[in-house]
Amino acid sequence: MSPASDAPAVAVRDLRKSYGSLEAVRGISFAIRAGECFGLLGPNGAGKTTTVEILEGLLVATSGNVEVLGRRWGRDDHEIRERLGVCLQQTVLSERLLVGETVSLFRAFYRTGRAPGDVIQDVGLQEKALSPVGKLSGGQKQRLAVACALVGDPELLFLDEPTTGLDPQSRRQVWEIVDGLRRRGRTVVLTTHYMDEAERLCDRIAVLDHGRIIAEGTPRELIRSLGADHVIEIAVDEGGPGELGPQDLAGLPSVRAVHLEAGHLVLTVLEPHVAIAPLLDRVASSGFRLSSLATRHASLEDVFVSLTGRHLRDE
Repeated sequence: MSPASDAPAVAVRDLRKSYGSLEAVRGISFAIRAGECFGLLGPNGAGKTTTVEILEGLLVATSGNVEVLGRRWGRDDHEIRERLGVCLQQTVLSERLLVGETVSLFRAFYRTGRAPGDVIQDVGLQEKALSPVGKLSGGQKQRLAVACALVGDPELLFLDEPTTGLDPQSRRQVWEIVDGLRRRGRTVVLTTHYMDEAERLCDRIAVLDHGRIIAEGTPRELIRSLGADHVIEIAVDEGGPGELGPQDLAGLPSVRAVHLEAGHLVLTVLEPHVAIAPLLDRVASSGFRLSSLATRHASLEDVFVSLTGRHLRDE
């Protein structure tokens, strides 16, 4: 990745947005360095979409300061738009236009940019260049929306859930595009419901909930905030003496936290090999019979559940 500039690509200070008595964004502040992929994660109603739409110039903030590429909406709108690319969660394009015509149309909105054919090839639609948009599958339309966002060769690219509905190969193509942009020193703001995607692509992440940033850092830093790098999940057969709960397993060697999730007990642990033997002893001595046990590395999904009490995709 190219070295990031000292000046942030995006600077947000005490941003607030209200709709009548509802305060959707409650005084958040963060900075996005030039040349990084910055993820915004949050459940529905967290303020994520509102924040992104303010950064994109689609909404006006109630109060606070927002600088995008060193400029401000309401004063430098044309200059900012020339340097932005935006791929919305749902993009409605003319279904009668051909794929090549659509990308060429978006290229005409910018003074400088990339050749439409090159961008079409980047997103794997070269065989569909002469096809009407209305004949594309859902995944192909999503890749076309990404192409329209890229054709202006933006310094700052907003991707709002860009891989939703895509097959695994198409997802990988979008990931490669993001990697290529970062290598060229371009900045990407990503929202996604796929935690593996955020962990794979993002240099840093901010987690929003109820209009506030509740955690911010690199994926590795956020995972370390759990206090352990591993997770053990167990389930026990029904018919034991009462119920086996988190309180029965707290305090075991190497265990840092325990919670109940979808009928499983989930333990965050420092060293699985230290925790497993005492865990099995505790289950047996409590009169229960183990029905399943799995271990894995802690992930951003675990961080999100720890912070908000729910999975992101449940929202």
